[in-house]
Amino acid sequence: MKILVMVKRVTDPNVIIRVNAENTSVDLNNVKMAINPFCEIAMEEAVRLKEAGIATEIIAMSIGPAQAQDQLRTALAMGADRGLLVESEESLEPLTVAKLTAKVVEEEQIGLVLLGKQSIDTDNSQTGQMLSAILGWSQGTFASKVDIVDNTLNLTREVDSGLQSLTLTLPSVVTCDLRLNEPRFASLPNIMKAKRKPLVIKPAADYGVDLTSKIKTLKVESPNTRQSGEIVGSVAALLDKLKTEKGVI
Repeated sequence: MKILVMVKRVTDPNVIIRVNAENTSVDLNNVKMAINPFCEIAMEEAVRLKEAGIATEIIAMSIGPAQAQDQLRTALAMGADRGLLVESEESLEPLTVAKLTAKVVEEEQIGLVLLGKQSIDTDNSQTGQMLSAILGWSQGTFASKVDIVDNTLNLTREVDSGLQSLTLTLPSVVTCDLRLNEPRFASLPNIMKAKRKPLVIKPAADYGVDLTSKIKTLKVESPNTRQSGEIVGSVAALLDKLKTEKGVI
């Protein structure tokens, strides 16, 4: 079974994000980029499935600018067999990403698609669900445990009330949550090996998908600075401030 793992290029989680001067987007000049943390979890799960003899090949795929090759090389160092970059200099919305991915799934005869439950830049959490609908496949979202036996995928997912167990028939689309696993660090020998693994670059326009954005960003703003708190001496003083100063009661 072939596994396709989606890898998104995002800002490093430890970087302080700033809005550009025009308030149109985030300022990415000289900003360190990395693999989306949830995509790393998806990649780790794919590698574990291959180590267990369930997967025969892992393809790491990214949709983005040419610089996303760096993140794909990291995925190859983690254990992916080959990489595919669908190159687009424009930021694409989730539906377009899902349509492009569906084309690759059909080309490569994929049996399982793993991707992060969301990306830390846009937080849409939509691509996996849309991809499942386009392909007509079963889907498991927010997975915290994955177990595959024959053609059956047993999945545990996190919901508001606790944990939910699902049994899915392959092929399937699974979005990975934080507690699914702990991604491994790419060792130096594997990083060197990754440089020799195949990485194919194809323009997004080659897939016959309309790349025109249907969503327009009106304005991007930084969140308001949180004001410091105030310590009061008693419950009565707290209630008085809430009533007279804040007007909330």
